[in-house]
Amino acid sequence: MAEFDANFMQGPMDDIGMVKLSGSIERVIYANDENGYAICDLGTDTDDLVTITGTLPYIGEGDLVTVWGKWVHNPKYGRQFKVEQAEKQLPADKASMLRYLGSGTIKGIGPKIAQRIIDAFGEEAFDIIENHPDWLAEINGITPKRARAISEEFKNKAGIRSAMLFFREYFGAVTTVRIYKKWGSSAVDVAKSNPYMLCEEIEGIGFERADRLAIKLGLALDSPDRLASGVKHLLTTNAHQNGHVCLPRERLVTGAAKLLGAPTEAVDEAISALIKEKKLCTVYTNEVHYIYDKQSFEDERYIARKLTLLDKVCDVMNTENIDAFIKREERESGIQYAKEQRRAIFAALESGVMLLTGGPGTGKTTVVRALLHIFDSMGLKVALAAPTGRAAKRLSESTSCEAKTIHRLLEYGGGETGGHAHFQRNETNLLDEHAIIVDEASMVDNALMAALLRAIKPGARLVIIGDADQLPSVGAGNVLCDLLASGKFATVRLDEIFRQAQQSLIVTNAHAINHGNMPRLDVKDNDFFFLPRASDAEIAETVAGLCSVRLPRTYGEMGTKGVQVIAPSRRGETGTEHLNVLLQSVLNPASEYKREYTFREIVFREGDRVMQIKNNYDLYWEREDGSWGNGVFNGDIGTILRIDRSDEKMQIEFDDRLADYDFNMLDELEPAYAVTVHKSQGSEYPIVVIPLGSAAEMLLSRNLFYTAVTRAQNMVILVGREDKVRTMVENNRQSMRYTGLCRWLSEVE
Repeated sequence: MAEFDANFMQGPMDDIGMVKLSGSIERVIYANDENGYAICDLGTDTDDLVTITGTLPYIGEGDLVTVWGKWVHNPKYGRQFKVEQAEKQLPADKASMLRYLGSGTIKGIGPKIAQRIIDAFGEEAFDIIENHPDWLAEINGITPKRARAISEEFKNKAGIRSAMLFFREYFGAVTTVRIYKKWGSSAVDVAKSNPYMLCEEIEGIGFERADRLAIKLGLALDSPDRLASGVKHLLTTNAHQNGHVCLPRERLVTGAAKLLGAPTEAVDEAISALIKEKKLCTVYTNEVHYIYDKQSFEDERYIARKLTLLDKVCDVMNTENIDAFIKREERESGIQYAKEQRRAIFAALESGVMLLTGGPGTGKTTVVRALLHIFDSMGLKVALAAPTGRAAKRLSESTSCEAKTIHRLLEYGGGETGGHAHFQRNETNLLDEHAIIVDEASMVDNALMAALLRAIKPGARLVIIGDADQLPSVGAGNVLCDLLASGKFATVRLDEIFRQAQQSLIVTNAHAINHGNMPRLDVKDNDFFFLPRASDAEIAETVAGLCSVRLPRTYGEMGTKGVQVIAPSRRGETGTEHLNVLLQSVLNPASEYKREYTFREIVFREGDRVMQIKNNYDLYWEREDGSWGNGVFNGDIGTILRIDRSDEKMQIEFDDRLADYDFNMLDELEPAYAVTVHKSQGSEYPIVVIPLGSAAEMLLSRNLFYTAVTRAQNMVILVGREDKVRTMVENNRQSMRYTGLCRWLSEVE
């Protein structure tokens, strides 16, 4: 790379406050077609050769570009220019046009053909190529077919430039690449005709961003497209944020009218139109109209139908045979099953669908072990599954049998032919297993339960296990509670705490909390501790001290790697956002030996613990043994191993899976030194620290407290005020979710 003089290194500054460079692309060193990231050599107006890096979609040698950005120093490659914004131009003089056409950027044109085109048409060459391909065919060496192909390729390049110019004001370059990949040269026309197609079809574009574009384009506030998109957006938002599968029509109308600033009558008409177009579904029950999106409607009805079918067609075992199996299992295991445990085993063997619920220490795992042994002795193939990787790992450890995530069981991926990832086990490719046991079912939402049921063959047994008193799933639905409430399936609730579990204050206090009683906070030598602190500042300081000094010093590796802070809220001095900054500063402070990258005011540093906060079904990962797959899911926790600023990537290890993240994907991650109770579901940690500060009263609920406490394997440490403990124990308010599963179950015969 050429040396730079001081004036050139500064570069001209323009009105957007960044360095501006112009020139032609001399060489494309690297280009990623998926996200547009590229590394190129740029020949500048001052004849210096500059290495530029950044999002430069569809860049080609010979392209004339103006780029805005800043100078950076790459430890390996030296000075580089990091592009924040780029703009392509077509060359205007014959020499530049010849160089552009001769660079190979237009398929079908090499240096010789380029020279003939320029000789024939001069500065009109580009107009001829685009609009008169038949004239182009008059040139020696260009057939009519080749001329048409060249013209289409040229128009395609023009479409890319047009899209980049049009969308850059509203979306980033990576999102623009996605838009162009979807609609090609028609992308701008699609956006102009209906901007809301963008939020329905393009990952990363929500209603608000599409709406800003629509309003800028002059679309009327009461246009049918806007009203329809706003209604669907509100349904989706309520599913993601509140877990609602459907909404009462009146509530949907009122909410959408407020969101859109439109009359309720117009919104109601838009809903009717969507129902008529079969894009929304409606159900009338108990004098209330409920509105569903189409997929949620189909999933919920399918769950009811398939569960009913499984329960009907299963072979019923003889009672005497079951009793013999249980007695033999008791002899071989040396365990005398309690009355309810025996009833659970009977129910699982007598029924196609069985629900098993109960709190910690009540023997659910003992029942699972017994069923595994009995199914095995019957020659039945069994699958163990759980919603998250951590829950599956814990299930494997407790049963000494392989357990998989539901996604892995259903073979989530792109398939042999590639393409968009999907569940490869489904109605046309059923699971082989004769019995499926699903643990931590309170975390399973409607969509995942429907996907699982689609893959289970008729005649197979399904055992659904979970703690109904924990928080419901993050996704839409309340499957476990709805199934229990329906009364349609064999159900056993285990409530006896066994002797070994009785010695644990975690277990006895969890049950006390669940029954509305205060936990014991005065015991000093067990596994449940309370550290009283008056102010939020003291609470945060104590949590930081526990995690950085006291626990590591006392418990070694378990006190370092086995600690998880679980907070009731995100906001405030004792919320996860503030605690993550504080804990990062003491557990993984900045160092010249650790690379870091700041994204939307969040500092990501090598060595940081991070959590995936949305499902990414397509993200590629691999293991050290060479196995690979797709999908990192909401709640997965990993560690940042490497940050590469030059490639704009970071590598994260999730248990034994390694995944690479482009910097533009970092909105899918957040720090995980402290996590909310919802995000902790399905996981267990050796030591759990729970700060109880000034969170909103609505967040301080009994089932939230119970869920947090039951995440701990060896120790719980409460830090805060005793009145907050009492508030949570006494607050039995549970947020209601709009679901229809009980109704569908009652209607299916």
